[in-house]
Amino acid sequence: MRYRPSPPRLRAALGVLLLALALGLFATLAIDLVHQGPITRADAEVSSWLQVRLQPAFTQLMLALTHLHSNAGIVLMAATAAAVLVRRRQVAWVPLLVSSVGGGLLLNVLVKQLFQRARPVWDDPLLTLHTYSFPSGHTAGATVWWGFFTVLVFTHRPTLPWKAATVVMAIGMVCLTALSRVYLGVHHLSDVLAAAAEGCAWLVLCFMASASATGARRANRPTGRAGDH
Repeated sequence: MRYRPSPPRLRAALGVLLLALALGLFATLAIDLVHQGPITRADAEVSSWLQVRLQPAFTQLMLALTHLHSNAGIVLMAATAAAVLVRRRQVAWVPLLVSSVGGGLLLNVLVKQLFQRARPVWDDPLLTLHTYSFPSGHTAGATVWWGFFTVLVFTHRPTLPWKAATVVMAIGMVCLTALSRVYLGVHHLSDVLAAAAEGCAWLVLCFMASASATGARRANRPTGRAGDH
């Protein structure tokens, strides 16, 4: 198995493109929310449709997924990954892990305060929360964690089966986490879509910053041999 001592460098053009797409989606949803546009108006219909189709077994699955991707769950998974990276002397990944996951969770709290959207109101709620709704913290956390994990696996296990399995698992986990938040009645559909966009944008920014810092360190590294003048 072949390991790289540091994270891969994200190409600037690709990074800018991905960042523009993620920010564009988030901006679209945010503007729609502010102006009560068609996406925001459809949120209530989606919630109502789900509310009358609750199934006990599926509810338990949704609860398990939503608890796994709580702030505590995300931090625990990230801390475990950090411990493994340090043990394997892959410490260059740790600052990127902290900024991606920790910074992503903090960013979500700040964005919630900016929009201050109320939670959905159900007649018989499965969960009740008193924090703000837009964007979903669970979905944002799942996005930054599984996004980071995917890049980590791609770098350390570059075989096609590993890549395919990782992508399927990561996308599945993010989508199921988003579904769980809407299904349990604690978020609107637009909340989880915005959170995924927010998480992707933040993750791209972190990898771009990491690549820039790595490039700067390499540029400043002495190239002459000891004793040369």
